[in-house]
Amino acid sequence: MSIRVESDALGEREIPQGVYWGVHTLRALENFPLSGLRWPGEFIVALAQVKRACAETNAVRGDLPEPQAGALIAACREMEAGALHEHVVVDPLQGGAGTSTNMNLNEVLANRASEMLGAPLGSYAPVHPLAHVNMHQSTNDVFPTALKVAGLRLLLELEAALARLQESMQEKERAFADVLKVGRTQLRDAVPMTLGMEFGAYAEAVARDRWRIFKCRERIKQVNLGGTAVGTGLGAPRDYVLRVVGHLGRVTGLPVSRAENLVDATQNMDCFVEAMGMLSALAANLLKIANDIRLLSSGPDCGLGEVALPPLQAGSSIMAGKINPVLPEAVAQVALKVMASGQTVTLCAGLGQLDLNHLMPLLAHEFLDSVRLLRNAVRVFEEKCLRGLQARPRRCRELVDSSAALATVLVPALGYELVEAVLRRAEASGTSVAQTVQDMGLADAGTIEELLSPRRMRKLGFSLGEYDGLRAAARGPADSVAEPEAEDTETP
Repeated sequence: MSIRVESDALGEREIPQGVYWGVHTLRALENFPLSGLRWPGEFIVALAQVKRACAETNAVRGDLPEPQAGALIAACREMEAGALHEHVVVDPLQGGAGTSTNMNLNEVLANRASEMLGAPLGSYAPVHPLAHVNMHQSTNDVFPTALKVAGLRLLLELEAALARLQESMQEKERAFADVLKVGRTQLRDAVPMTLGMEFGAYAEAVARDRWRIFKCRERIKQVNLGGTAVGTGLGAPRDYVLRVVGHLGRVTGLPVSRAENLVDATQNMDCFVEAMGMLSALAANLLKIANDIRLLSSGPDCGLGEVALPPLQAGSSIMAGKINPVLPEAVAQVALKVMASGQTVTLCAGLGQLDLNHLMPLLAHEFLDSVRLLRNAVRVFEEKCLRGLQARPRRCRELVDSSAALATVLVPALGYELVEAVLRRAEASGTSVAQTVQDMGLADAGTIEELLSPRRMRKLGFSLGEYDGLRAAARGPADSVAEPEAEDTETP
């Protein structure tokens, strides 16, 4: 393997000839062989865009002359388009608050720009990683700014995915509007409702999450670019500090703005704690919805089986024909991972010390990973699960008819004690509540069907006129109703 020799303040090192990174990156690779993880492409693109905004600002000011400016901006554009990502190799878990990643990009962009100008890799002439690529910058303003740029872009994608999920939920709400089913509390039969009502509730929860994600973007759009090391702008011209965020907005197409207090924006990371709280709320809703759908589809023959999920893959290596609810289970795992990451981000923000948060790399990785996971989970949940989910109306009605759900509907007209007597009689005789009510002469089949109609489920509360079909005499005490137990056990 051919090599080249590069040097830094610690001495000379051999670098593989074909790579675009250099000696600073090599030392980071040796010092941080930790997770084996890589920075996501969204973050690399964002960091390249930050570097381009800085280069354009320096070029406009005349601090970065041609041809260096043109080559560096061209190299940044290549990285934004997806090139050179394989040369961003430093482990995200690193000391130095992101310095190693910043230097990794500086070296890659400097080598590529120099190559464009006809110089060999590793010469850093005419474009130097520090003198040109990192001009008027510090890791401490570049790195968190790139994090916010990547976060804003991913949050926009997450918001769009949530919009589609909400629409799918609303479509199911309409499609299932007349599917009568048993509502459940504490996993026990409760009162009748419609399947559409359940999906309407899911749609409302997702709508709130869309609003939260919008607010989440508002929380992180202020950046500290231009603040350099601690937010004072030391080492950068005032005109550059005032201009560079405007260039970043044009480069990214995002509504970024310069933080009013650059010192605060450099040392305090509570905006990410707040944003992770909103992401955790979304994760909690996804966990609830995924678990509900998994439970509603259980069986399908020996469980609830009220909905049918699209069959995606074989569910067992031994049980032929078994299909598992793999998408709800995968979404649940994503939700749990995001909740755990929220705690990590909170700890990282709280453990920052004095004028810089040294745990920024871990915070950045967990935040971006959470948004990416949620975006992907929401997309696949909507496309492969919700879109093809079907109701099983016959099964839903079968469970309604075999449950005691009708009893609660009758309480306003018959009273609690009489309904208890109806339930005891139904249990003793082995007949449904509806049939028992008819057998006892308390209501006819038409009245019972009207009381259980989806139309009635959708209205709030009841009016006494709805119970006109019930026998007025049925309002007497519960002990006026003969129960079969007494007849069966009486001695002649």
